[in-house]
Amino acid sequence: MMKLQSSRVLSLELNKDRDVERIHGSGINTLDIEPVEGRYMLSGGSDGVIVLYDLENLSRKPSYTCKALFSVGRSHPDVHKFSVETVQWYPHDTGMFTSSSFDKTLKIWDTNTLQPADIFHFEGTVYSHHMSPIATKHCLIAVGTKSPKVQLCDLKSGSSSHILQGHRQEVLAVSWSPRHEYVLATGSADGRVKLWDVRRASGCLSTLDQYNGEKSKSSSEAANTAHNGRVNGLCYTNDGLHLLTVGTDDRMRLWNSSTGENTLVNYGKVCNESRKGLKFAISCGCNPEFTFVPYGSTIAVYTVFTGELITMLRGHYSTVNCCVFQPHFQELYSGSKDCNILAWIPAPREPVPDDTSEKAAS
Repeated sequence: MMKLQSSRVLSLELNKDRDVERIHGSGINTLDIEPVEGRYMLSGGSDGVIVLYDLENLSRKPSYTCKALFSVGRSHPDVHKFSVETVQWYPHDTGMFTSSSFDKTLKIWDTNTLQPADIFHFEGTVYSHHMSPIATKHCLIAVGTKSPKVQLCDLKSGSSSHILQGHRQEVLAVSWSPRHEYVLATGSADGRVKLWDVRRASGCLSTLDQYNGEKSKSSSEAANTAHNGRVNGLCYTNDGLHLLTVGTDDRMRLWNSSTGENTLVNYGKVCNESRKGLKFAISCGCNPEFTFVPYGSTIAVYTVFTGELITMLRGHYSTVNCCVFQPHFQELYSGSKDCNILAWIPAPREPVPDDTSEKAAS
């Protein structure tokens, strides 16, 4: 079964039979599929617009369009004034979703009324936010902004007074561990990736070091940097045992999240000039696991643990900003500056039983 799933992802191709209704009039920065049913997808645009789609094929015909159920459009009284950088569903049900924007706000939306239930205001641009997919003991939303301080907003109390101090420049990416509910990873323009336990007063557990402590501290290079450039993307593997980071040094690095060790997997040059957060994805339920990384107007697909570039997915006309993996059907959705959301599906390929291929080869 696992063998078959990995071959499915290897044969991902643009789905000619599926369109996603085109609503956005400007670039798409962020996508999220709710984890409960894997049926509803949010998108956020550079004009502040948010759209909700139903991915299910209700027509039962082979060719269909994923319909937009509703949108928070430019005329909506509570629409974000500037670019939406991150959208995320509340992890436990579809009655609530969140969005953050360059307009310095994080909004908590009631899905049914399309009204904000709460709005958090910050001093600077908001680049990224994340709610823990597994937390049962806290309702904290981690927020990365133009300030070096990581903000923690409490959904229950409405307070955003908790901060994590340690970065020296803006925080471009934040991600909670899918394994330990109090552990948070953050990536900054200072080249550092920090792991925090938000229960601790000092907070910081470790600062990841690309050289694994082997470079002398007296060297001119600052100690404990994860990248020689801005760190603008973070993604945990689904078991939470590893963390993948991308930076504007055109490198992607895989870290052991419990020891903080750089595994030294070499992905080659991973071009990345993004001035803001880069939203990439890791597969779920494949063997081996893959990562899907926006790469210019394409999406590069690598094997997570060997660093092999498997394929480049071509179909967008302009910069790809984000992609999201749908584990139930092993599908990928991508959003681009070209205003399009594309669906990539496993090409129907007959799986070849292992024993017959071996006989044929002998």
